[in-house]
Amino acid sequence: MAKIITIDGPAGSGKSTVSRLLARKLNYTYLDTGAMYRAVALLAKREGVDLQDREKLSGLCRKLNLQFKTLDGATRLFAGAEDISSAIRSPEMDMLSSAVSAVQEVREAMTFLQRKMAAGGGVVAEGRDMGTVVFPHADHKFFVTADPEVRAGRRYRERLERGESISRDDVESELRKRDEQDRTRALAPLLPAKDAIVIDTTALTPEDVVARMLRSIDKGKKACEGIG
Repeated sequence: MAKIITIDGPAGSGKSTVSRLLARKLNYTYLDTGAMYRAVALLAKREGVDLQDREKLSGLCRKLNLQFKTLDGATRLFAGAEDISSAIRSPEMDMLSSAVSAVQEVREAMTFLQRKMAAGGGVVAEGRDMGTVVFPHADHKFFVTADPEVRAGRRYRERLERGESISRDDVESELRKRDEQDRTRALAPLLPAKDAIVIDTTALTPEDVVARMLRSIDKGKKACEGIG
């Protein structure tokens, strides 16, 4: 039976890379929930919606038409017919997505949509509250983290690869601010689920991390078969 696997963690922890890799290994669907919040932030900015206006944000979420599509082996996010995958990957969307994710109406709408997308199972759901809030009964839960310096270095390289001109110091500052927002928000703060397996990726390659996850999943499968 197809299962739901959650992978949570802070920015730069490697969760996006390992989530995509694990999904490919298992032939599962990769559910990038962070991209969904970025989409809300992007569309709110385009439509001039004040992030403090909960009613308008709720209305925006109700009319969202988000779809993940695989093109040339890559997962792309579409809002209607528009591919917004690149537009949502900016420092501004980093911060705005964290802000909109703290709005209860937005989280409720996204949680409903995420659960709907994962209804058939066979999903690797990546985010910040997948194991704690969205899929509390997931079959396997992981929380990835890493040393702050390493996370900043990873994010810095990502930004340079996207052609951005930015200093390492600015990236570290933005990362600290994002971490603080995610940890201290009243609604669904970033933290590991009590039954999640925590993996420190500081000295590990993505392949190392996925190998550990696969061993854990296989161990769980054998334990269930033994009980049966």
